[in-house]
Amino acid sequence: MSSLCPLAQTKSQRNSRFAQTIIAPKEKFHLQKNKMASSEASELLENGSIKKEMVRHGGRTAHNMSSSSLRKKSDLSLVSKIRVGFLRKFLVNLQEVLLGTKLSVLFLAVPFAIVAEYCSFGRAWVFGLSLLGLAPLAERISFLTEQIAFYTGPTVGGLVNATCGNATELIIAIFALIQHKVDVLKCSLLGSVLSNLLLVLGSSLFCGGIVNISKQQNFDRKQADVNSLLLFLALLCHVLPLMFKFTGITSAEATASATLALSRASCIIMLIAYIAYLVFQLWTHRRLFEAQDREEGEDDDDVVSDETPVVGFWSAFVWLVVMTALVALLSEYVVATIEAASDSWGLSVSFISLILLPIVGNAAEHAGAIIFAFKNKLDISLGVALGSATQISMFVVPLTVIASWIIGIRMELGFNLLETSALALSILVTTLALQDGTSHYMKGLVLVLCYLVIGACFFVFKAPINSSINLEYKSSQDHVTMRI
Repeated sequence: MSSLCPLAQTKSQRNSRFAQTIIAPKEKFHLQKNKMASSEASELLENGSIKKEMVRHGGRTAHNMSSSSLRKKSDLSLVSKIRVGFLRKFLVNLQEVLLGTKLSVLFLAVPFAIVAEYCSFGRAWVFGLSLLGLAPLAERISFLTEQIAFYTGPTVGGLVNATCGNATELIIAIFALIQHKVDVLKCSLLGSVLSNLLLVLGSSLFCGGIVNISKQQNFDRKQADVNSLLLFLALLCHVLPLMFKFTGITSAEATASATLALSRASCIIMLIAYIAYLVFQLWTHRRLFEAQDREEGEDDDDVVSDETPVVGFWSAFVWLVVMTALVALLSEYVVATIEAASDSWGLSVSFISLILLPIVGNAAEHAGAIIFAFKNKLDISLGVALGSATQISMFVVPLTVIASWIIGIRMELGFNLLETSALALSILVTTLALQDGTSHYMKGLVLVLCYLVIGACFFVFKAPINSSINLEYKSSQDHVTMRI
């Protein structure tokens, strides 16, 4: 028996080795197959029509996060009972787009503004109704660009958001440029930057500090530092053309030509810097700008969870075209009636352009930033305020100057002395307030008070917009040297 045991063991060992040579490749094949299937599935999710990462995050920026705070759930129980598929889908999209926001009641201002224009009502009424109608339309454009981002991927969605994030300001600027109202254009863009830096950011820091007064609020300084650097670059490009007017070295005509040439060259540099900023934001250092969407249990029940798209790609695209067309129509009304509103209300055009137009036009975005500050999510609030100010300064302003160059309108990059001083001090105060990465209500209060002082300055300043510019050219002709 002992002699047979080695034989039996040898035979069993041969059988086990034979089984390993047969079964092991099969198992290896199955493992490789499962690995390939999982890689194909992940690739499909990454490159297919709906991305896994997009379903989770939706390519959401701080701008989208702030707008989503004003959205609400739509009750589709009644619409879902309709049996006709096309009609049911249309009504669902209609309800999601028009009634899916807390500002839906302001949509009534859109038809009223159109009726007031065609029925020759007071021009001031047309201006006021158009201004109110722009608020929900701007919020809906942000919603629709986010819906498109669910299907295009995070990178393309980020580019769409970067382009359409301040669509209202860009469209108003285009119509002001077409109607040769360059000063209104400059004041409206400057007012958007000032309102984002002082009013929106200050209100967010103040409200967040009051609600969270028992604990210190912290935020990531890296994003704020990048935006601050770009804002200082924009300020440099605005200050140098202004300084040309006070040198008094050459004649007024030569100074004006040099100022215009410098403005156009600076705008090209600013657009290059903005493209580099997009590469920095969307590719190389994307983690610094991703909105922190942590579920902490404090979200309201009527706020929509933006984890999956609620509108199809082509439906969102069509609605985006419609909303953009309505924004263009109301923007044309606003630009055409701003002087009439100024005369009727007793306010200067500069005050309306600098203060009223940015506040009402971006009310949805501003309210969203304050809401997230209440929830101790300052990174989102900072992304809204600083991101919008950076986009207007580095993209919208130089783009309008280049567009004016193409269509043959003389538009310089520099503001007048009062406006440039307000911009410089606002950027400086905001940068000092954000330098330590912490926040409390006192910082926000100081920023809001600075905005009130600037608003009071332009409220008292009753002179026409062009008067200060004419004085600057006159001073350059008289060789008056100013030390700043």
